[in-house]
Amino acid sequence: MVNARAIANIRRWREDPCAFVREELHVEPDPWQAEVLKIFPHNQRIAMKACKGPGKTTLLAWCAWNFLATRPHPKIAATSITKDNLEDNLWPEMAKWQNQSQFLKTAFEWQKTRITSKEHPETWWMSARTWAKTADQTQQSNTLAGLHADYLLFILDEAGGIPDAVMAAAEAGLATLGGEHKILIAGNPTHLEGPLYRACTQERHLWYTVEITGDPDDPLRAPRISVKWAREQIEKYGKDNPWVLVNVFGQFPPSSINALLGVEEVTAAMKRHLTEDIYSWAQKRLGIDVARFGDDRTVIFPRQGLAAFMPITMRHARDSAASVDIANRTMMEKNKFGSEMEFFDDTVGWAHGAVDVMRAAGHSPVAVQFNGKSVDPRYFNKRAEMWMEMAKWVQSGGALPNIPELVRELTAPTYTYSHGKFQIEDKGQIKMRLGFSPDLGDGLALTFATPERSKMESIPGVQPTTQLKHDYDPFASDRI
Repeated sequence: MVNARAIANIRRWREDPCAFVREELHVEPDPWQAEVLKIFPHNQRIAMKACKGPGKTTLLAWCAWNFLATRPHPKIAATSITKDNLEDNLWPEMAKWQNQSQFLKTAFEWQKTRITSKEHPETWWMSARTWAKTADQTQQSNTLAGLHADYLLFILDEAGGIPDAVMAAAEAGLATLGGEHKILIAGNPTHLEGPLYRACTQERHLWYTVEITGDPDDPLRAPRISVKWAREQIEKYGKDNPWVLVNVFGQFPPSSINALLGVEEVTAAMKRHLTEDIYSWAQKRLGIDVARFGDDRTVIFPRQGLAAFMPITMRHARDSAASVDIANRTMMEKNKFGSEMEFFDDTVGWAHGAVDVMRAAGHSPVAVQFNGKSVDPRYFNKRAEMWMEMAKWVQSGGALPNIPELVRELTAPTYTYSHGKFQIEDKGQIKMRLGFSPDLGDGLALTFATPERSKMESIPGVQPTTQLKHDYDPFASDRI
C-alpha cells in the first residue's frame, strides 16, 4: 500500500513538478518559478534570462531533483561558467533541498561532484562538470560530451558566458530518438553572444524563454528582489545604465564592447583651461605607474580635482637602483607639488621597493593592486574602476595636459560587460595594439584609486604630510 502510494506520487510529480516542490520540499514557488516548473515536463529547451538574485539557482536545483526523483535511470550533467561558481552555488543548493526531503535523503547520496541513487549508482546520477581555464574548444566540448541515456538533462548555470563548444556538446545530446532529453539554461544577460543570448534572440523559436525582472514598477517582478534596492540602483545610475539593465531589469545591455573614451572627448579636455578656484578645493594627488619591463616608462602624474598637470616620465636601466630612483623622484615631486596622496601601481617589481623607501622616509604612499577588488561592485577589478572613474572625470569637465601621445592611450582601451561587471581590456592587449604600454593613462587613472576628497581630509590609515609652500609650475617645460 505504501509502495503503491509512493509510485503514484512519483508519477504525479513527474507531470506536476510544482506539486513535488510544495509537497516534498515544503516551499511555495514564486510565480515565475511556478511557470518554469509547469512547462518543465513538456519542453526540451528552456532558457531563463534573469536579473540579479531572483532565485534562479534554486529553480535549477528543484528541476534537477524532480528529474532525478521521477525518471528511471536518468543522467544529469551540470556545469557553470567556472568551477568555483558551480561548487559555491548550484551544488550546495542541491544539498540544501535534499535535506528538506526524507525521501531524497533516503534514496540518494550527495557527494562533492556527484549525486547518485543508492540502489543504482552506476546508471542513476547527477554529475558536476567543469573545464580548465586553459582548455581549448575540444577540451571544453568534452565537458558535456559522450552522454547517452533514455532520460538525459543538461543544466547550464550562468549560461551567458559559457563557451559555445560546451553548449554544442549539450545540443548533441538531444539527437537521440525516444526517451526524454532536455537542456535547461539560466543566467544574467551580460553578453551579446553565447548560448543565452542566442536562445533569447535568433534561436528563440527553439526555446521556451522566461524573462525575470526586478523592475520595481512591474507587477510581474521577481518578489525576492528588494524594491528599495532596485529603486536605489535606478536613481543612482539611471534606467539606461548597462549595469542597471542587466542586474535590475534582466535585459541585455545595448553593447557588450565599447571604446572607453572618444578622440573628441580627450582633445576637448586638452583644450580646457581652468581657473585655480575651480579645483583648488580638492586634494592634490600623484599617480605613479611603475615600469614593468625595460621598454616601459615610470610615470608620475599630478592631479588636483578637475585639473591634471604635466606628468614626469622616467626610464630605467635593467640593473639600476630603480626602486630608489622612483621613490626619490616621487618625494621630490611631492615636495614641489604639495601632494597629500601618492598612489603606486604595486602590481609587480620595482614598485614594492619604492613604496618601502618612501615609508621609511616617513611618507604614506598607497599601494594599489590593479587586479585587486574594486570598491564599486559594478567593476571587475580595481583597474576597471579607476579607468571608468577617470573616463567619467574627462566627460564631466576634467582638464588634461596637451600631450598628443595621451590621446592614443586614453582612447585605445575598450571595456566589456562580462559576468555582470565592467571590465577594461587587458593592458597586454593594448600594448600589442599600440606598440607601447599605456603608462600615461595608467598613471592618471591611479589618481582615482579612492573617491575625491577636499584638501587635507583624513584617509583611514593614512597620515598626509604637511604641505610645503612653494613656487611650482605644473606645466613647466622640463616635464615629460
